[in-house]
Amino acid sequence: MEQKVETHDCCGPAGADGNAFDLIVVGAGSAGFSASITAAEAGKRVALVGHGTIGGTCVNVGCVPSKAMIRAAEAVHGGISAARFPGVGPCTHAADWGAVVNGTTDLVVEMRQKKYLDLLPAYDNVAYIEEGAARLVEGGVQTGSRLLSAPRVLIATGSRPQLPEIEGIAEVDALDSTGLLTLPARPESIMVLGGGYIGCELAQMASRLGVKVTLVTRSRLLPGAEPEMSEALTEALKEEGIAVENNLAYNSVAQGTDGVTLTIERDGKTEALTAERIVVTTGRVANADGLGLEELGIDTDARGSIKVGPDMATTRKGVWAAGDVTDRDQFVYMAAYGAKVAINNALGLEPMRYENAAMPWVVFTDPQVAGVGLSEAEAKAAGHEVKTSAITLDNVPRAAAARDTRGVIKLVADAKTDRLLGGQIAAPEGSDTIQTLAMALKFGMTTKALGETLFPYLTTVEGLKLAAQTFDKDVAKLSCCAG
Repeated sequence: MEQKVETHDCCGPAGADGNAFDLIVVGAGSAGFSASITAAEAGKRVALVGHGTIGGTCVNVGCVPSKAMIRAAEAVHGGISAARFPGVGPCTHAADWGAVVNGTTDLVVEMRQKKYLDLLPAYDNVAYIEEGAARLVEGGVQTGSRLLSAPRVLIATGSRPQLPEIEGIAEVDALDSTGLLTLPARPESIMVLGGGYIGCELAQMASRLGVKVTLVTRSRLLPGAEPEMSEALTEALKEEGIAVENNLAYNSVAQGTDGVTLTIERDGKTEALTAERIVVTTGRVANADGLGLEELGIDTDARGSIKVGPDMATTRKGVWAAGDVTDRDQFVYMAAYGAKVAINNALGLEPMRYENAAMPWVVFTDPQVAGVGLSEAEAKAAGHEVKTSAITLDNVPRAAAARDTRGVIKLVADAKTDRLLGGQIAAPEGSDTIQTLAMALKFGMTTKALGETLFPYLTTVEGLKLAAQTFDKDVAKLSCCAG
């Protein structure tokens, strides 16, 4: 039902009958709010139709709770890692799993209120409506018993975790990322299926909070990242006591008296891995069921994600889509950006096209893994004659001073033009470093220009300069600040 405290009565933005709008947005997460605000600021009447918990994945079950618990785990681990400095002994911190989970839940509630619910009253021409499941129909959206009409509709319903096709997986009490982040009591052991960014982040977080962790993947950790990043992260996780089992096939899952057993096959041999709980992080699927897409001729891909063009338009005139429900990048900032692109085009404001050539991404493990642009393999596939440079963090003074040389930096460039094409970094401060490289790519810098740029000494970002210089020289033979 329409929430009066947050929105408006039927004589407000929708006109006399309360059901006619300029734009209907289905889904009230990051993309949905971005679209609604953009349209509202352009003076349009908007119906924001709730689809799931207001705020969507990021604030409720994704970025906010996971990064909050990752930070808590870092604080616990910090006492142990301090021992890498001469003269500093290790210390242990108590970790109350239940208290961490409860505190994280409180943070989620606070941020959902502040960044979503409290924003609605500021936009008089946005009506937030929760009447029931939404379904697109000719000329608008049916939500519960209420029929809303508008010449433009934006779908922003997000995604959800997906169970892999493994025999027996549906019969065991499997946790997804949300289930682990809200688990009231700490399990003795978990087995994490999936070596993507969610699996790696949650595996390390749980381990640092006192859980025995086995991380299982069919190929390698972070299969979409450069092999050098995968190797650096694998080594770091193993050093912390996480069992990393890769290059295998899943056969079956079964619940037993001692927990959950995963039967795998590796190198022609069958093995059994057991843990108290199993956590599935093998992928996500678009929330597109029941929206009436097929009836309206809205195309989806093999995974059920809505196909959109560079203007974020679907194959149905008058319908756009943005965020995780589409076949585009599944990051919260790209969801908000994609929604802005969609609404600008839908309303004829400023013509925009979805661009992700300089889109940075981060995996919040320790060391953090971050990247932007093309990998070496992607650059070659795109037809470039490629040159690369890679340096380990023991070449970066900041890492040496911090007594933490875990990691590597790799740059990819066009061999003919010297223009940077991409780069990735595995480093404790990689998330903050990558934005500099994103700016370099956005403005077409060459490796020579990057190598000649001034960087402050004893910073991780200085490693980008050193990696750029490595194309032409051996930085191990340079004095501090030389070059």
